Amino acid sequence: MKLVVNDETHEVSARTLAALIDELGYSGARIATALDGVFVPAPQRERTPIIEGMRVEIVAPMQGG
Repeated sequence: MKLVVNDETHEVSARTLAALIDELGYSGARIATALDGVFVPAPQRERTPIIEGMRVEIVAPMQGG
């Protein structure tokens, strides 16, 4: 299925947000996620389905000031 992840189109086989994170190589990283502009907390990723055409944002916190 095709998704837009961080403004880039990806062809993926994942069916949940957690599986997508693994498929894209983010597993184990401290990240924040959103689907179609709605924040998804880490504990909910395993049971959050993704569907064709969704916009996914995956961001890592930055240090600095």
